[in-house]
Amino acid sequence: MTSPVDDASVTNALINKLAREELVDMVPYQSARRLFASGDNEQANSKTWLNANEAPGQGQYQLNSENINRYPDFQPQALLSAYSNYCKLPIDNILATRGADEGIELIIRSFCRAYQDNILICPPTYGMYAISAENHGAGIISVPLVDTVEAKCQLDIEGLKQQVGKVKVVFLCSPGNPTGNTLPVAQIQAAIEIFKDSAIVVVDEAYYEYTNEELGTEQVNNKLISQCGNVIILRTLSKAFALAGLRCGFTLSSKDVITLLSKVIAPYPIAAPVAEIASKVLTNDLNVMQARVNTANNLRKQLSEWLKQQKWCDEVFDSNANFVLFRCNNVDEKNKVFNFLVENNILIRDQSKQQQLENCLRISIGSEEEIAQLKQLLDTL
Repeated sequence: MTSPVDDASVTNALINKLAREELVDMVPYQSARRLFASGDNEQANSKTWLNANEAPGQGQYQLNSENINRYPDFQPQALLSAYSNYCKLPIDNILATRGADEGIELIIRSFCRAYQDNILICPPTYGMYAISAENHGAGIISVPLVDTVEAKCQLDIEGLKQQVGKVKVVFLCSPGNPTGNTLPVAQIQAAIEIFKDSAIVVVDEAYYEYTNEELGTEQVNNKLISQCGNVIILRTLSKAFALAGLRCGFTLSSKDVITLLSKVIAPYPIAAPVAEIASKVLTNDLNVMQARVNTANNLRKQLSEWLKQQKWCDEVFDSNANFVLFRCNNVDEKNKVFNFLVENNILIRDQSKQQQLENCLRISIGSEEEIAQLKQLLDTL
């Protein structure tokens, strides 16, 4: 009779034998909760979470459970109508998804053949583009962001031109995560033009509501979708709408693209409670959202100025999102700041493993009290 240890070893060997080879040693996306979650809610509530770019505050919502025994609509009409009114696009141009992350996955699955096609990313950028590509078996080509005389973290237009015909999907993140900067409209339009006959250009706007007016106009985005057949825009309710736990996002594109993605998405992607809450927020709470954004933007500016005055801070990146990225003078000071905060139950994000972001940390803009607590603590360092 074999022991439980022997049985576990045999099972592990079998799973590794049957699994896709590239997934056995793949490191999954290291989300904020995955890095620090203990499974203990009481312990989690004792921490100040400034590492996931969540909005502060708790909403109060009442749910109708009358039809909870029924499967939800494939695309709840009340939700689509509410977001259509918000983004000023027809319902035919909108697909509701489980967060913008599902949109990323759907796009790669719809346009990239496994082990044949590639996506293009512009690091430093959001890690889920590469993770989703790896999961699907798509290749990854990188064209890193570049610093120009005018600004940091801009698109390498010449580098993009060299990849025409080599990629199926191009992911742009604006405002960037983890950099925080917006890409100029002219650069986004240039990328769309470069790949107009060869690739889909995805503009991830998870932090759209925090942007300044140059990028943050619906007219620009609607024009891109109506005039350019190769454009997809990703949005979410996780950030400015303070609904990260709901997992609700939107993919905006031409009717043809939405029809294609609808063939790939799960049959019941949006749970009934999610659709109900999201619809109410989009209909009734836009003023609340805007006030939240204004507060976050003011706190971000104050935090940025404060960081610039700290002796251990070498650089503060410009941001149009609900977080601030900064660079410490050296790795020792970066570790000292990060570990000191963790020891005091304040969690921020270490971005130093990202390309071009040596010694960089990122702080999410929490409540006024949370940011004051962070400053007060670091003043004692």
